[in-house]
Amino acid sequence: MRLWSLHPKYLDSKGLVAVWREALLAKNVLLGKTKGYVNHPQLTRFRNSEEPINYINLYLSNIYNESLVRGYVFDKSKFTIDLNLVAIPINVTSGQVEYEWLHLLNKLKERERDKYEQIKSEKEIKLNSVFEMVQGPVEKWEKVRI
Repeated sequence: MRLWSLHPKYLDSKGLVAVWREALLAKNVLLGKTKGYVNHPQLTRFRNSEEPINYINLYLSNIYNESLVRGYVFDKSKFTIDLNLVAIPINVTSGQVEYEWLHLLNKLKERERDKYEQIKSEKEIKLNSVFEMVQGPVEKWEKVRI
């Protein structure tokens, strides 16, 4: 499971579909509707938020919005947004963002060269709006593979 901190616009088609599925799985885990993945480290930041379900729904809405830009047909009924929610972004460290960026570039270099070429020189990396970057190392929950 990879719940990218990065804005979904950077993902290739496989990545966007995968993060949609994985975020839906994450939502089910947070709702207690599945026995698998309950201890998955990627869920830590959502669990530690004030309202995990609302935050995963916001995360899904950002993926959904990117799907519309690309002409995909994702199911909007899979999430609901609490319009009364004042969402304070979840902090994500600069080290985590850098790690995810390099991880994504490595994936894209192998499987979607055009997308890689399109984004490789990006100077200001945008995040999924659920997150806000703060200075710090790679998150403790991350399983570093690069």
